[in-house]
Amino acid sequence: MQHVGVRDFRDNATKYLSGKDMLAVEKHGRLIGYYIPVPQASREETRQALAAFDAAVEKFLEATGMRRDELADALNLTTPFDPSRY
Repeated sequence: MQHVGVRDFRDNATKYLSGKDMLAVEKHGRLIGYYIPVPQASREETRQALAAFDAAVEKFLEATGMRRDELADALNLTTPFDPSRY
């Protein structure tokens, strides 16, 4: 994965957004986000993929008893993961 500064990302957005590489965007050396390009898909393919993802999340929540906000916290990459919280 390529790491780019936020200023470089902004200044070269057209190049990065038309590329196929995943990017880790940093500000002053700290990770602030990811850019993950997606393959071109029809609206129906996108709708189906999102529906499948939602179904998988629901299945996971039911199996674990975790709430959506807890899952969101667990997936927050800006804080260290603490398994004792779940």
